[in-house]
Amino acid sequence: MHPYEKIPLFYSGLLLAVWLIGAHLVMLLKPSETKDFLRKFPRNPIMGQVLLAIGLLWFWLLVAPANWGPLSALAMDLGEFNKAKGILQILVPVTLVAVVISVRDFLAVRALGLVGLMVASPLLESAFLKDPPTRLLVPLYAYALLTASMFWVGMPYLFRDAVTWATAKPQRWNALALAGLAYGVATLACALLFWRGY
Repeated sequence: MHPYEKIPLFYSGLLLAVWLIGAHLVMLLKPSETKDFLRKFPRNPIMGQVLLAIGLLWFWLLVAPANWGPLSALAMDLGEFNKAKGILQILVPVTLVAVVISVRDFLAVRALGLVGLMVASPLLESAFLKDPPTRLLVPLYAYALLTASMFWVGMPYLFRDAVTWATAKPQRWNALALAGLAYGVATLACALLFWRGY
């Protein structure tokens, strides 16, 4: 079994809830700082490089050589594409350097999309074929994250447009923050009440 398949729904639910509650509380309690950060984020080169390194390192661990000890813990079987692992092990570091050097516009958003794509898989695995119907809170978030991440990688200007729309009116900002906070609280409640042992 791959380590992703061993992730308990309870712990993934708790982590997701903490993330949602924390992020949306910051949106509510420090709106001006959060808005300013989000507006500057798409063209923040340092954030872009850090997130890209995290995303590509994570991906590299999935295709890592089988005999590298702890570094091989996340390596997964790619089926008929296993023969491509050797190429990917070289291509990923080369891609990291090439992208950091050549891609300047919206690198942070593209890198955030890559990390989002990587995060979705363990979330989905943790809820796969589990009994409680409330587990759907986790895959719903994961699929929303997957969809948004694909757009951020391919059309990163949409992130900027979404931030512009969300920050245009205080009422809209507060409504989005409260909705995210409510989703986080619901996830936390379900994790504590229904997901223990899953």
